[in-house]
Amino acid sequence: MPFVFVVPGPLREFSGGRGDVRVEGSAASVREALGLLWRECPGARDRVLTELGDVRPHVNVFVDGENVRYRGGLDTPIHEGAEIIIVPAVSGGEMPSPDEAFRHGSS
Repeated sequence: MPFVFVVPGPLREFSGGRGDVRVEGSAASVREALGLLWRECPGARDRVLTELGDVRPHVNVFVDGENVRYRGGLDTPIHEGAEIIIVPAVSGGEMPSPDEAFRHGSS
């Protein structure tokens, strides 16, 4: 059963530079599918999962567009040919105060 993982830029050093990693094997859950990915790209595991095997707080995993955090976590059922996207959180910048936001919005 093939699965396609979409690997973000920061993790591509562990996937040989590939943005898409296709893995073959049998998996009934996201956890099992990730296990197939770790065999292909072992260095990515510690960047995605904690020492306890949970998805890191700053990483999201989507299966066919659905965030697994809201669908059963790593035990979310998976189907043959599923697309699994690993997305690191993006943050930064500084929120303006309400007064600054108003001034910038009214210019």
